[in-house]
Amino acid sequence: MPTIRDVAERAGVSVTTVSRVLNNRGYISEATRRKVYQAMEELDYQPNEVARSLFRKRSNIIGLIVPTVAHPFFAELTAYVEAYAYARGYKVLLCNSELDASKEQEYIWMLRRNQVDGIIMASHTLEVEEYKKLSLPVVTFDRFISNRIPYVTSDNYQGGKMAVELLLQRGCRKIAHMCGSLDLDMLANQRHRAFMDVAEERQVPYFTVETDINVFEMGKYEKLLEDLLTQEPEIDGLFLNSDIMAIAAMKVCRKLGKRIPEDMKIIGYDDVSLASLVSPQITSVRQPLAEMSELSVKLIEDLVEGRRVQVENCLPVELMERETT
Repeated sequence: MPTIRDVAERAGVSVTTVSRVLNNRGYISEATRRKVYQAMEELDYQPNEVARSLFRKRSNIIGLIVPTVAHPFFAELTAYVEAYAYARGYKVLLCNSELDASKEQEYIWMLRRNQVDGIIMASHTLEVEEYKKLSLPVVTFDRFISNRIPYVTSDNYQGGKMAVELLLQRGCRKIAHMCGSLDLDMLANQRHRAFMDVAEERQVPYFTVETDINVFEMGKYEKLLEDLLTQEPEIDGLFLNSDIMAIAAMKVCRKLGKRIPEDMKIIGYDDVSLASLVSPQITSVRQPLAEMSELSVKLIEDLVEGRRVQVENCLPVELMERETT
């Protein structure tokens, strides 16, 4: 197996020069760099990444923990994070927690063993204390953990407010909101606070449907919505906490013979690509997912480099009106 010394001899340079090329340290001319890379290719030399990361005290790897990559929102988040991380010289270790606390804990241990430079946490299974104890940079997605851990979010309250105001502008007189479990301390709960504030201010009857803490299943969304609309047939406006929930609502409305948007107005959230691909196209509150992902990666990089960062990083949302309203 070829060594770094073999590479140096083949390239006609010192071992120190090869090390500098591998670790991108110090000034190296482009001609010398090409000679070293050519020697590595001819010898089929594979650098020891673990040794390099120990030397540099950096692995250039970021851990990303999501609850499920099967959900379009987290699939798009993963794609954006990977793209922006790669552009900044990082690789991404993806951890799919499946909302299993023990699995998420094992992933955290694995990430620490692999000496990742930082973790972007987009899951919410573990108690926050587990993340407070980590001695490496952590950035959370849509969740406040402590005044020491930065988080990236969008304006959830404004998003909820815009959604409800549009339903009322379109003539809805009895509305409902389906959201995740309000028992979880999530920033997304502000959407529901805005929903209630506007409905109460306008004196409009409203209903709330909470999903189970660990639900990302279309079938359960449909069952909850069918029960609600069967018991309260006069509901004519639905605000859903995701575009997947909005698609479930569309299916239930078709089953119950409710026309969209004539009998039922529907607004989703996130504005994943699927929202504009289904028919009718879904009116949705767009989170700036690309910008949020890029910012998450930049915050990790800033923390690794020892730069000060803001704890709260909140980006604006946008209402995308389409055929369901």
